[in-house]
Amino acid sequence: MDSYHETPKNRFILLGASNLTLSLRLTIHLMQQRFGGPSEVLTALGHGRAYGTFTQVLWRGLPGISDCELWRQLDLTETHPTYALLTDIGNDILYGLPPEQILRTLEWCINQLQKHAAQIVVTNLPMASIESLSERRYIFFRNIFYPSCQLSKDETISRAQVVYRGLLEMAAQRHFKLYEQGSDWFGLDGIHVNYWQRKAYYQDILSQFPDSSKKPEAVGDKQEFLLTWQRRPEFAYKTVLGRTSHCPQPSGQLPDGSLVCKC
Repeated sequence: MDSYHETPKNRFILLGASNLTLSLRLTIHLMQQRFGGPSEVLTALGHGRAYGTFTQVLWRGLPGISDCELWRQLDLTETHPTYALLTDIGNDILYGLPPEQILRTLEWCINQLQKHAAQIVVTNLPMASIESLSERRYIFFRNIFYPSCQLSKDETISRAQVVYRGLLEMAAQRHFKLYEQGSDWFGLDGIHVNYWQRKAYYQDILSQFPDSSKKPEAVGDKQEFLLTWQRRPEFAYKTVLGRTSHCPQPSGQLPDGSLVCKC
C-alpha cells in the first residue's frame, strides 16, 4: 500500500457497531474538517458488534472490541494528537452480558485510550428512544437484530438503565465527555439513526471535542470525492462460515493519504 503523502496530523479511534459502520467515511470526513488531515485512523466496528463478546451476524463473526487487534496497533503507532469516539453502546445487553461486566469492559477501553492521552467522547445509551418502544415493536426488532435474545422489554430497559447510570458515574470519575442522545435522532427501532439525519447527528457529537485551531474546510463540490475510498478497509480478523480470515493492517486508504485500520 502507498505510504502517506504527508505525516499524519492526528489519530482518530472509532469504536462502535451499525450506526458507526454506516457512517464511517462521513465521520472521518467531519473529524478531518474539525481537526485536519491526513489522519491515522484506527477502527473497531461492524454490524452487531459488541464491546465485550464475540458476535455472529449471519455468516460473519467478529471478536469483541476489547479483544481485537486495535489495541496492539495503538501501542505500535507513533504519538499523535488523538481523538476517540465510542458509540453504539448497548449491543452487549442484548447478547446477555450483565451490566457490571459491560461497564468493566468499557472502563478498560477508556483506560487504554487515556494511556495514549486521547480526547474521548462516549455516546450514552438512548434511553428515551428505547423506552418509547411499544412491546410489540421491541419484540419485532429484537427478533430481527438479536434472534438468540429472550430478554423482555422491561428486563432490557432495567439493564440499560444500570449501564446508563454507570456511564454517568464513570464520565465524572474518568473525565471524558458523555453525549446524551435525544430520541429525535432515531428511527422506528429506537437504536439506528435516521439516514437523513446522520450528518447533523455526528456533527453534534463531534462538537463535544475541544475546539481545534484549524478552521473547517468549505465543503462543496469536493464532498463526493472526499467521501470515497481509495482503498476500502478490510477486517483484520473475522470468521466467515466458521473459517478464519486475516488481513494485514492498515488495510484502507483515503484520497488524502490517510491510512485506516479496521480491527
